[in-house]
Amino acid sequence: MNSMVATVAPARGNEDGVLLGPLTSAQWVVALIVVTLPLRLLFAVLYGLGVDESYMVAAGRQLQLSYFDHPPLAWWLSWGSANLFGGESDLVVRLPFILIFMLATWLMYRLGAVLLSPKAGLWAAVLLNVVPVLGFTAASWVVPDGPLDCALLGFALCFSHGVRAAGRAAAGWWLAAGFWAGLAMLAKYSAVLTLFGAAVYLVSQPEHRVWLKRPWPWLGALLSLALFAPVLIWNGEHAWVSFAFQTGRAAGHHLHPAKALVTLAGEALFLMPWIWLPLMLSLVRALRVGTADAAGWLLVCLGTPPVALFTLIAAWTHEHVLFHWAAPGYMMFLPLLGAACARRLKDGRGRWVRVWLIASAAFLLFGAGLVGSEVRWNWLSAWDHRYTPGHDPVLAAVNWDSLKPQLAGLGLLAPGGPIFAATRWVDAGKIDYALGGDVPVICLGPDPRQYGMVRPVANYAGRDVVIVAPFDKLAYVREQFGKQFASIEELPALHLLHGGQYAMDIPIFLGRRLNP
Repeated sequence: MNSMVATVAPARGNEDGVLLGPLTSAQWVVALIVVTLPLRLLFAVLYGLGVDESYMVAAGRQLQLSYFDHPPLAWWLSWGSANLFGGESDLVVRLPFILIFMLATWLMYRLGAVLLSPKAGLWAAVLLNVVPVLGFTAASWVVPDGPLDCALLGFALCFSHGVRAAGRAAAGWWLAAGFWAGLAMLAKYSAVLTLFGAAVYLVSQPEHRVWLKRPWPWLGALLSLALFAPVLIWNGEHAWVSFAFQTGRAAGHHLHPAKALVTLAGEALFLMPWIWLPLMLSLVRALRVGTADAAGWLLVCLGTPPVALFTLIAAWTHEHVLFHWAAPGYMMFLPLLGAACARRLKDGRGRWVRVWLIASAAFLLFGAGLVGSEVRWNWLSAWDHRYTPGHDPVLAAVNWDSLKPQLAGLGLLAPGGPIFAATRWVDAGKIDYALGGDVPVICLGPDPRQYGMVRPVANYAGRDVVIVAPFDKLAYVREQFGKQFASIEELPALHLLHGGQYAMDIPIFLGRRLNP
């Protein structure tokens, strides 16, 4: 196919009317959205907030134009939901992200339908829900990835319409693409990689390169920058600290090729290896065809920059590249794999495709349900004693609510009493979320993240401080922070409960008269 118009034409013909059983592709996608919604609501209740979620909810209680770690969209969503419903329960702060993923599922279907076929869009939407890093974590957790994924899909869909449109329709699609691009940049800085891929597509496609000489793409770009303006204003007022932090994570001095392989293996694990491999094979096939298939080439251009760049960074940086960073790139390849599934099913070779999809969905549901029930009820501890206290990995998703009544019993939550501090931002988020904002929480460590913006330690000079320091001893706390206090004494340790059972001790210390 020599143009995207040719690529899309079959999808607009009789395939839209083809029934998959009693329903069309679009109706199946609606059914998928309806069926998976209560499951995500259930998981949102089972799982406590993870360390990143607790941190974002607690440190984001003060509404700002932007924040230290990421642009503001995810922070705004959790803040808005908490204020709308008058609480910060796990379900309340996660609800906007669950609703956003419902929209993302529909946008994925429409993107696949427009570029390839309705059936390709249907199976791409199914895969979006089955892939753990997209359909589970980003689909419900209080992290920037869910809003990012949805906005990028909206951008890709409007962009694909824009390059084919004319007249007023073209203006509308390009401005809509700029709107979605602006939202993506408000969600996470890495959105620029996918937007760069769209620019590469325009430059590499002669029939669409003409758009670079027309005003609408540029007006769309200006709209996206206008939406991104709060981030620029906030960073300008804070010495561009957020940009410095994120770009600093790519710093390095030596090549480490093995780390790139480890990163790819981790990404495969996050996607499930038996999905990652056929996804990569679909990408290779699209690369072989190249620009001759405009639809496939667009997906390649949109998805490749995040995957390639984070793999290269992993081979260079001394920092750890997190495996979910490249997930938006893999997401753009899903319509390619969805089209492959549709072809197999149409040719009568779909038995293994059905088994593969059903088994993948069952694996995700079983795994999420197993871990979620353990997080909520701690039933495995009755017979599994492999973890020493405090080292069970599911504790990361256990809220610290059990600490609040113990602190009250020690008289540490009385009006006019001490403030609280943690030595790490991850612990600051946990204790701050547990206390519900009733008492100020600061971070004494060298990496306070957003706490250094909203609660600078210097603002609390002269106050007594309860230092919450998991795994730390009195000698270490005095060595690290003793110069900031007149004295530091050890208090009775708190007992973190998991499902009503003892999980670990959390040492606390009382620092007298803070002097930063």
